[in-house]
Amino acid sequence: MSLFRPSLLAVAVGSLLASGYTHAQSATPEIQEIQVTGQLSRYSALKSDTPIMETARSVSIEGLQDIIDKGAITLDDVFTYSSGVYGKTYGFATRGDWVKVRGLDVPQYQDSLQSLFGNYNNTRPDVYTLEQVEVLKGPASVLYGQGSPGGIVNVVSKLPKAESAHELLAELGSFDRQQLAFDSTGAMDSDEQWLYRVVGVYRDTDTQVDQVDENTRVFAPSITWQPNQQTRVTALLNRTETDSDVGAQFLPVYGTLLPAPNGQFIDNDTYTGDPDFNYYDTETTSFTLLAEHQFNSVWSLELTSRYTDAKADYQQAWTAFIGGDRYVRNPDGSLYGDGLVPRSFYGSKSTSEQAALDARLRANFQTGALFHEVLIGTQYQDVTLGESGFYDYARGYDVATGTVLDDSTWINVFDPQYGNIPPASEFTYAASPDSTTEDLGLYINDQISVGNWRITAGVRFDDTETNSGTSSQSDDAVSTSVGALYQFDNGLSPYVSFAESFDPVIGTNGRGEPLEPQEGEQWEAGFKYQPSDFPAMVTLAYFDITQSNLNDPSSLVGEYQQQRGEASITGVELEGIVFMGDLSLELNASQLDTKSAEGYRLASVPERQASTWLTWRPGGFEGFKAGAGLRYVGESWDGIDQLRTPSYTLGDLMIGYQTGPWDLTLNARNVADKEFQATCLSRGDCFPGEARSVVGRVRYQF
Repeated sequence: MSLFRPSLLAVAVGSLLASGYTHAQSATPEIQEIQVTGQLSRYSALKSDTPIMETARSVSIEGLQDIIDKGAITLDDVFTYSSGVYGKTYGFATRGDWVKVRGLDVPQYQDSLQSLFGNYNNTRPDVYTLEQVEVLKGPASVLYGQGSPGGIVNVVSKLPKAESAHELLAELGSFDRQQLAFDSTGAMDSDEQWLYRVVGVYRDTDTQVDQVDENTRVFAPSITWQPNQQTRVTALLNRTETDSDVGAQFLPVYGTLLPAPNGQFIDNDTYTGDPDFNYYDTETTSFTLLAEHQFNSVWSLELTSRYTDAKADYQQAWTAFIGGDRYVRNPDGSLYGDGLVPRSFYGSKSTSEQAALDARLRANFQTGALFHEVLIGTQYQDVTLGESGFYDYARGYDVATGTVLDDSTWINVFDPQYGNIPPASEFTYAASPDSTTEDLGLYINDQISVGNWRITAGVRFDDTETNSGTSSQSDDAVSTSVGALYQFDNGLSPYVSFAESFDPVIGTNGRGEPLEPQEGEQWEAGFKYQPSDFPAMVTLAYFDITQSNLNDPSSLVGEYQQQRGEASITGVELEGIVFMGDLSLELNASQLDTKSAEGYRLASVPERQASTWLTWRPGGFEGFKAGAGLRYVGESWDGIDQLRTPSYTLGDLMIGYQTGPWDLTLNARNVADKEFQATCLSRGDCFPGEARSVVGRVRYQF
């Protein structure tokens, strides 16, 4: 099967590559222009200085300039130009950044410590506070412990720099978006022993969904102490508060993906909640400490630690899409009376508290012809989650008999009217026992260089204990990873790797025995190519993931599903970037073949994706910049192979001019304002994609 069906996108990309290659040959550009070959920060996803081109793993990175050029205003925007990554799984969202890597949900990290636990208990990272966004693809348990075989995403905070730099930013955009931000960094003394950085954001905006707005405040000061060249300690505080509503309206399939019984479609901006009931307010305070010390030419110590306290208050009313399979097969669905739909009322007050530490000894030494970079680490994490809430499902409707009991709180999705909500006295928050999880991991990883070979081998032991109320569960696991890459003199580097993951599952199997952790294995093979006489980089990867110890619905003990299920994912990913004089061209493409434990395609996973981004900074017109991108997302399914969400292609544009300290930029995402569904689920609801957004930015740098 071909990687992609023929499309205008493929033809356009091919033409650009061909014409660009001819131009670049005649211009004989310098290889030093490629910035992507630089080393990563040690606080990056790989916990290593090894360049990506010498690593037998797939890693995608979006740097600060990429984020700015492509006009990302939320974190999930950043993921839309990476192969094998679905960055906006549930379309327009205000509760979180929903990303899938290689078809699977993955944990979110910040500065190499996990930053998101469960759902709806902390704030989203603000993209203005970030220096870099990384995706480490495939199992990462050797470096990070429990997690998904899809990989991890890691965001890197802006940290102090010695060079003085200051910026004021003002934004105006679609849906009355208004944002003011500042970023100031530099040395506090003449010896540059003390450095500082202060980042702040204030944002007030409406959104593409009626009645849904957002107000965010961020304050992120940091300070670095470097008494000598061997020691560096950085302390970072981040306080983020957001008052908003929920963008996801859980709109019925009939009326979105399919016409309603009356032939109508629900507008994508329809709000099915109530402004007097709905809210989604979050706040997070985190303190991060980053430290490193070089003892001698061989040994160094690195430390990353964080304390986080967060909470979210969440209430929402939404349309009650009645009945999963029954809903899909019933042409009337839940659209009674030409659009009158029962609503569910939900409330949650959630908290999370985290104390985490990752300490690493690093040794760089030589044994004979072998050069080693050995990492010996210990990682500890203590996370407590708390929640209280209520859930009134399909109020006024008897699902069992299909009887209308009381439609006074229902809403007409074609002509919504608000104010018909139950009295607050009818909703009582019931508290669940706090859940506490403690993880302790010990790991060792060795990156060996011998001649043109780059060999990596690592092993880790984890012990995890979870307590919730009167129940507790302990899990332990050993994870391994190995990889080998060979660098030919012509810039071609083929590689192969194997990696494992584990993820604890809380519960019992019906016989009083705790459930086994879900386990993942991945084989990956591919090549990385960076020619010595042409500024370009290309990576191609094939991978095969097996996820086991999943629930198997065909095997039951009483009401308990047994862990005999297995999911499989195979795929191909292509990433490339080429510099052609004043132009740079990026290309990403992927194809996935997925199979769940039940034998269906995985829900909300596009089979094919492609994106390309072209940037032009003409030397003859200094200060001018322009960019254009295309994003193709292929069709996806609902998890039981009944509902197909069609493919879509979106265009993005950027134009700007910089003169002196002033930088003016205009970004447009989904420039054609295409309406589409990001995904539709078998339970009966759909999630509209993001509408066109246009944002103008004025930066003053001094």
